Amino acid sequence: MTGPRGTQPPAAATEGTSVYELPNGRRITCVSPAEAKVLWAEAVDAGLYKSAADALRPGDTVLDIGANIGIVSLMFGWTTPDLRIVSVEPAPTTFACLEANLRRHLPGAVAVRSAVADRAGRRTFTYYPRSTGNSGLFADQRADDENTRVFLRNTGIPEEYIGEFVKDLHRGIDMDVQTLTVSDLIRAHELREVSLLKIDVERAEHLVLAGVEDEHWPLIGRIVAEVHDEAGRLRTLTGLLERHGFTVAVSQQPNLAGTDLYELAATRP
Repeated sequence: MTGPRGTQPPAAATEGTSVYELPNGRRITCVSPAEAKVLWAEAVDAGLYKSAADALRPGDTVLDIGANIGIVSLMFGWTTPDLRIVSVEPAPTTFACLEANLRRHLPGAVAVRSAVADRAGRRTFTYYPRSTGNSGLFADQRADDENTRVFLRNTGIPEEYIGEFVKDLHRGIDMDVQTLTVSDLIRAHELREVSLLKIDVERAEHLVLAGVEDEHWPLIGRIVAEVHDEAGRLRTLTGLLERHGFTVAVSQQPNLAGTDLYELAATRP
């Protein structure tokens, strides 16, 4: 964890990245300062991740699936000292930022370059250079454009600006990435428990949970996930988690009303 503002030099930016100063005065490496600003606001505002952070205790273990540049991992680590954090991200540029940010701010955390799915292997991952947080194994340009349009309308952006903002935002680059399962990560890092499993993987959340083997479900204490409710996925995942002993709460942020994006929080009694 860093000290007060200005006590350390800024993280070095790699090719295609920038240095951005967060509102708390700490500097991070990012792909886009504008996107980093949005990601930080989503992490610290009252909501899914803030509530999860408030429930963490020193010594807890966090498995951050879909860590992007690491902003949520950083927020967890800055909120609660002495966490064990394993952060997982497949895309090369965002992973480079994640690795740099953890090394500078949370040197005890571990960065793993991989996607997470129902089995280990290789899969095609679509990376959006202009909207890295929407990248994923099941990227859908048309659906992502529409969700963004609805979000912008809900936040008060005038309609005449929305089309230009969304244009080419989700033009993707396909790449071959490694996949691991949650159980692979638990074994590889010898995790005795997972106090918090955070999932933000853009339509692959069902694959992440399918990769938890029966012996590892009891190790997981809490799950927070962003869920795309396509083809009844939200109900399916809620049922799966309830069968494994979790109490599930589902909510939707007001600025996402009209989209298929929901927040799921699962806790053990």
